[in-house]
Amino acid sequence: MRCPMCRVSSQGQDVYQTEHQRKPLSPFAQSSGSRKVGGGGGAAALSGSGMCRAACSRRQAPWGNTGTGFPGNGSDEVLAFCFQAFFDPERPILFADITYTFYAVYTDYFGLKAWQIPLDEDFSLPVERFCKAENCGGVVIANPNAPTGRSVDLEDIRRVLEEHRDVVVLVDEAYVDFGGVSADTLLKEYDNLVVVRTLSKSRALAGLRVGYALGSPNLIAGLCCVRDSINSYTVDRLAQAGAVAALEDGPYFEEMRERVIRTRERTEERLRAMGFAVLESKANFLFVSHPKRTGKALLDGLREQGILVRWFDRPRIGNYLRISVGTDDEMDALCAALKALTEG
Repeated sequence: MRCPMCRVSSQGQDVYQTEHQRKPLSPFAQSSGSRKVGGGGGAAALSGSGMCRAACSRRQAPWGNTGTGFPGNGSDEVLAFCFQAFFDPERPILFADITYTFYAVYTDYFGLKAWQIPLDEDFSLPVERFCKAENCGGVVIANPNAPTGRSVDLEDIRRVLEEHRDVVVLVDEAYVDFGGVSADTLLKEYDNLVVVRTLSKSRALAGLRVGYALGSPNLIAGLCCVRDSINSYTVDRLAQAGAVAALEDGPYFEEMRERVIRTRERTEERLRAMGFAVLESKANFLFVSHPKRTGKALLDGLREQGILVRWFDRPRIGNYLRISVGTDDEMDALCAALKALTEG
């Protein structure tokens, strides 16, 4: 089945892993690995259909469990398949100038064109410019955005979908569980919407490499066309077992998610009190700058104390650091180190 929209039949390291990622897997997820990894299932199991049923159920996908979910070997693989499947090489893709760097990488790799629209001065998404762009070949929005952590209102996503009905609008929700609002509630209304998610962040499964897309049956069929032309079985049974268990373990997920959010908010308040400019974040990291110290100077000073953060040697954000949210003790150590660097 060929999808009608388908063309086919960084520097530095995080300061710490997120608190959720550093925690062990939930007992339910750990025990599930031994219970579910064995046995049969054949091609259906290896293609990830069980995992997608769990994902669709958790996200209340509007078309039920058939043809609406697509699993991949991490969301990066799913994004790569989306770029290959959905975007017209003769018309530019729209995405922000400051966003996930792989969008530009995939654009170049697959021979596509891009129009990188500058974020506003406060690093918010210029929704009006996205809506007014003519003759584009697709739209990609990270929500919340990386590395800024800023989120986009659901109604603004709807506006973009309305203005670009004839192309695919991809919403990358890698960090949405830390305070954003998912666009999956719009799937029933817009058959040109694809929502891409990962289990590497809020579900603590980065090592298993599991991501998925939600979309209309036609778009999911397009992704299957691309995947199956390369390798039909990119998500192994162990990864699927861990993914299904993590998706089903709601109480543990909520506990860890809320803990990360509380630590983020606590750290944000402390950094502001120290004179830092801190963008409002809906992700598991903070994007900060200081009026008296450059980003590079802070990066080097923290590194000397064994604390690693991300710094981007790029226009507009060269004085900012992206700081991942760790445990309370880790963030206390970070704040103490930054206080010494900025007051010295």
